[in-house]
Amino acid sequence: MEKLIGEFSFGLFFWQLFLFVGLILLLRKFAWKPILKAVEERESSIEDALEAAEAAKRQMAELKSNNEDLMNKARDERDAMLKEAREMKDKIVAEAKTTASAQAEKIIAEARESIQHEKMAAITELKNQVAVLSIEIAEKILKEELSSADKQKTLIDNVVKEINLN
Repeated sequence: MEKLIGEFSFGLFFWQLFLFVGLILLLRKFAWKPILKAVEERESSIEDALEAAEAAKRQMAELKSNNEDLMNKARDERDAMLKEAREMKDKIVAEAKTTASAQAEKIIAEARESIQHEKMAAITELKNQVAVLSIEIAEKILKEELSSADKQKTLIDNVVKEINLN
């Protein structure tokens, strides 16, 4: 039996080896190439995906750099616009002050001129009233002085003497 078992073991081993090699050959011919092809395709697709991811990463870095440049440019433009607006405001305020000052000076000059005219008119009116009052006073004094004929004759004589002297 031992011989049978030994032969059986050797025969079994031989057939197992034969089947194993046959199975390997069959798998190599029919399954190994498709499996290797699928693995290679998978590897290729993984490499493509990695390359695409790397390209996307580069594009993202480039976009980030571009965004930073755009942000810096936008900040510079904003700063320039704010500076221009401040300068414009200062210019407008200065112009408004100058205009207001000029208008104030003009109004003051017109007011002074108006005051001067009013003063001259008042002085003229005062002189006219003084003249009228002086004439009325002189008239009253002359009426009183010339109320008698003797006083009139004396006055006429004095006037004639003054005329002759001149």
